[in-house]
Amino acid sequence: MKHYSVLKNEAIEGLALKEDGIYVDATLGYAGDASSILKSLKGGYLFAFDKDNEALKYSDDVLKKIGSNYTLIHSDFVNMASYLENYHIKGVDGILFDLGVSSPQLDEDRGFSFMRDEILDMRMDKSNKVTARRIVNEWSKDDLINIFFQYGEEKLSKEIASKIACEREKKEIVTTSQLVEVIKSAVGANYFFKNHPERNIFQAIRIAVNDELASLEKILPIAIDLLNKKGRLVVITFHSLEDRIVKKVFKKYSEVDPILKGLPEIPLDYQPKIKIINKKVILPSKRELEENSRSKSAKLRIVERI
Repeated sequence: MKHYSVLKNEAIEGLALKEDGIYVDATLGYAGDASSILKSLKGGYLFAFDKDNEALKYSDDVLKKIGSNYTLIHSDFVNMASYLENYHIKGVDGILFDLGVSSPQLDEDRGFSFMRDEILDMRMDKSNKVTARRIVNEWSKDDLINIFFQYGEEKLSKEIASKIACEREKKEIVTTSQLVEVIKSAVGANYFFKNHPERNIFQAIRIAVNDELASLEKILPIAIDLLNKKGRLVVITFHSLEDRIVKKVFKKYSEVDPILKGLPEIPLDYQPKIKIINKKVILPSKRELEENSRSKSAKLRIVERI
């Protein structure tokens, strides 16, 4: 199974790995990053999380050829702290979030891609009861407008949601190609081929199915608190909504509240928890962009616990 980890070298370097450190791969996927982390650990340990059982099974086969000092956990990363507590882990030396959908997931018959005719699904965790098909056919028009606008940043969200609501009354929208045709008819061929709104709509539905943004916003402060002193948090995002959340959280925890700046002594609880390692966001190299077109929207940010 071919999988390409975007910004892999930069991410691993950003973790500043210690041989005896404890690390977390919050988004295991198909073990691209986890393999590199595990190879660097001698006496250290890796915990890795993923909602996708197939990814966990595949990764276990890959990682056990490298070493045995790892534990794979079938869970959303939002539950990270409670799972680590079960293993009596109160602090870690690095955490990696690679938030993109992995290449095998895009290439499997899960309805992530608008470029192939597949059943609308988009679940990373197959036990999840919310599917893309359910959202498209059962959610109210207003809810669709909301997610298309918020998660897809699509300016014709209202027109597309209205057309979906109309078409699903005639016939259930079951496949990706059906949905693409509905989107095209809602916006017209000229706008469709010029702006490709299907990208935005599919992104919005995927985010809604997997509750991605809410989970990210919730876990980042928790991840910062889990870091040992000088521990690193590395995050790779793939669209502006994710990156905006990461940037906002990192800014909040790396600065003193403006209200307290005039005090002669800042209380410990209100001092910055992290420092930003890369002031300028790290982007894929020209070579990586040529090798993997899916990397073009990737951005990497690194912080270190003070």
